[in-house]
Amino acid sequence: MGDIVFWIIIRTAITIPAIWILKSYIDYQLWLIVGIAVIYGIIIHPAVLSYKKFEVKNKNVLESSLCSTCKHFDPSAVLCMKYDEHPTEDYIPCEGIHWEPK
Repeated sequence: MGDIVFWIIIRTAITIPAIWILKSYIDYQLWLIVGIAVIYGIIIHPAVLSYKKFEVKNKNVLESSLCSTCKHFDPSAVLCMKYDEHPTEDYIPCEGIHWEPK
């Protein structure tokens, strides 16, 4: 999830100045439409696609792993808060030793 946020920030840092530079070359009414389209196409749409990939990649961990029923598990980041590690289908950070029900 942090990777998605990182790239949103990078794309925003590049896109906003580029749109601002375009402002002097394009008529104001057209600039507004182009600006909105560029923000959607370069910032919002890739972020939504990345989040959907993140959900698909971690679906099995969220639904059918031992970690998903533990009180130390953060489902928004797919993270074991006790060990600060990301569990996968094949890897449980505590190996079930420190599992506690929610």
